[in-house]
Amino acid sequence: MLYPKRTKFRKCQKGKCRGCRTDGTRLSFGEYGIKSCSAGRIPYQTIEAARRAISRHFQRNGRIWVRIFADIPITRKPTEVRMGKGKGNPTGWMARVVTGQILFEMDGVSLSNAREAATLAAHRLCMPTKFVQWS
Repeated sequence: MLYPKRTKFRKCQKGKCRGCRTDGTRLSFGEYGIKSCSAGRIPYQTIEAARRAISRHFQRNGRIWVRIFADIPITRKPTEVRMGKGKGNPTGWMARVVTGQILFEMDGVSLSNAREAATLAAHRLCMPTKFVQWS
């Protein structure tokens, strides 16, 4: 799936997801894209669900580029465990997203088809997004 093979450290801090970004805000590979309208965290399952929604709508035609990567581990303590005794074990991965970042890029399909696929993907993502077109 979408997570790193190796990391330098097993656990890391969550960090803040705020501000805008100058790099990664323009389309680089495809003609159409999905851009984030707010900052936040996206789990790797959500990224994969959105990617599958786009590829199923295209019926395996066209190209899709995933521009975000879940590289931050999420830790969770087991249920019914008392407070203290350190941080929990890594259970998943997430990606930090800032405002204006391109999440997905698409090419090789019509404008209406790409717009519908972006709507389907936006329903699966946990943040407001907008459809962008290369000009």
